[in-house]
Amino acid sequence: MNPLEHLPLGQPTRYTDRYDSGLLCPVPRQLKRAELGIDTPLPFVGEDLWNGYELSWLNPKGKPVVALLQLRVPCHSPNLIESKSLKLYLNSYNQTAFATMGAVADQLRRDLSAVAGTAVTLSLSHPDDVATWQVGQLTGQCLDDLDIAIDRYQVDSGLLSCAPAAPEVEEQLYSHLLKSNCLITSQPDWASLWLQYRGPAIDHAGLLRYLISFRQHNEFHEQCVERIFTDVLRCCRPTQLSVYARYTRRGGLDINPWRSTDTAVAPNWRLARQ
Repeated sequence: MNPLEHLPLGQPTRYTDRYDSGLLCPVPRQLKRAELGIDTPLPFVGEDLWNGYELSWLNPKGKPVVALLQLRVPCHSPNLIESKSLKLYLNSYNQTAFATMGAVADQLRRDLSAVAGTAVTLSLSHPDDVATWQVGQLTGQCLDDLDIAIDRYQVDSGLLSCAPAAPEVEEQLYSHLLKSNCLITSQPDWASLWLQYRGPAIDHAGLLRYLISFRQHNEFHEQCVERIFTDVLRCCRPTQLSVYARYTRRGGLDINPWRSTDTAVAPNWRLARQ
C-alpha cells in the first residue's frame, strides 16, 4: 500500500468554504528519513516556516476579515503537513464566523498541532503590517555567476567536495538556481538555497553543480532540504552547518525549511520571488 495515496495532491478536489479540520493530511517524516539514513537523535534542529497570504473568515456580523499567517512546524514533529491539504483547510475558513482574530489563531494552532503531532507556533497579522513582510536579500556570496558546465540533473552527492588539505573557513553561500519537483504531481518547485558553515572549505563549483542536480528530482520541500543537509554534512564534514530553502509560493503558501546543527529558529527572510 502506498502510504501517500490518501493525499489530495493530484486528485480531483472538492472545495469547501465551511470550517473542516478533516481536510488536513499528515505525511510521516520518517518515510524519507529512513531512506536518507536519518535516525534519532536527529543530526539537526530546525523548523518548517510557512507563510500564508490567503486567509479569510467572517466576523460575527458576516463581514469578511483577512490576515497573513506565519506558521512554524518544528522539524522534530512526527509529521510534516501536506501543502494542498493545508490550502484546502485554510479555504474552509472563508464562510465561517469567528468572534476575534485570536479565536481564529487558537483554532489554527489546535488543528495544526494535532496534524503535525507536536505543538506548532503561529501568528496572524493585518495586511497593513508591512514591516513584517518586507522583501530582503540573502547574505553571503552568490554562486550563480560561476561559469561552469552542467550535465547532471538528478541528485548526485558525489559532486560535493573539499580540497584534501582545505583550511577551516566560515562562509555564507547561496544560489537562486534550486529547482526540484513535487513528489506526487511532478510540478516544478522553485527556491533560493542559503547555506552557512564552518569547516573545511567547500568547493563552490561542486556545490553549485550539486544544487542544480536537484532539477529533475522529485521530493517535498522539507525532504530536499534534509537531503542537502545530510549530504553536505557527510561529504564535507563541517563542524557547524545551517541550510535554508526559501521556496516560491503556490496556492497562497510558501514553505521555507530550515535545518541547522545549532539554531532551531529560522529567520523569515522574504525574497523577491516570494
